[in-house]
Amino acid sequence: MDDVELPENIALAWGLRDRSSRGPKRSLSLEQVVATGIQVAQAEGLPAVSMSRVASELGVSTMSLYRYVPTKHDLLDLMVDTAFGPPPPPRAPDEGWRAALARWGEGNLVALRRQPWMRHVAISGPPINPNQVRWFEYGLVALRGTGLRATERISTIMLVSGYARSWAMISLDLAEAAARSGQTPDEVGLRYWRNLAVLTAPGPYPAIHELLAEPFDAEEHPDEDWRFGLERLLDGVEMLIRTRASGPARD
Repeated sequence: MDDVELPENIALAWGLRDRSSRGPKRSLSLEQVVATGIQVAQAEGLPAVSMSRVASELGVSTMSLYRYVPTKHDLLDLMVDTAFGPPPPPRAPDEGWRAALARWGEGNLVALRRQPWMRHVAISGPPINPNQVRWFEYGLVALRGTGLRATERISTIMLVSGYARSWAMISLDLAEAAARSGQTPDEVGLRYWRNLAVLTAPGPYPAIHELLAEPFDAEEHPDEDWRFGLERLLDGVEMLIRTRASGPARD
């Protein structure tokens, strides 16, 4: 494996290559470039991030920025990896897999909510940058000793992280829409149910009629809804683990 030639963007992310050593003496660091991109995205949203805008904020020419990062796509990848930050502490020796994985999933959601712009950056591949790899490692650590096969452990991590990303996108989109309307999320939710009741009252919507007839809290409880969905995902994983443990061994 020693003769593997890493792509430049990956080598830069891991500090294995210094692109800024090219040309005249450098005045910045890759960390400064990435941090500035994050600041712009957090303050004004992802569409505001461009190589020219980041260069302007740093007081350098756009062309000089390419000495530090090859492309805007690479810059965005580095921004996400840095902004996501390190994962929560790994599974403790006395901690069950389920509690550890739930905590890991919660950490994903917290990171995405902390930097809302990240949800708009398309996933370009499996985890390869430093923080991404640490998250991957700790997710695998949570599943050690469960009896799940390698592909099943990977799929479980993708399931939980995908759920966190989906939940973050939906909840943040709705919160931003509510803010634009000048209402709270609770007010938007209550208005939705009232409108739905009016629109479906004369039509053939028996399941919706049944739902609206039942007593339930129409106010928004996003954290409770998140945990309900997460627990149901983990129920399925736990059932697989128990079935695997009680069934005949297979290759």
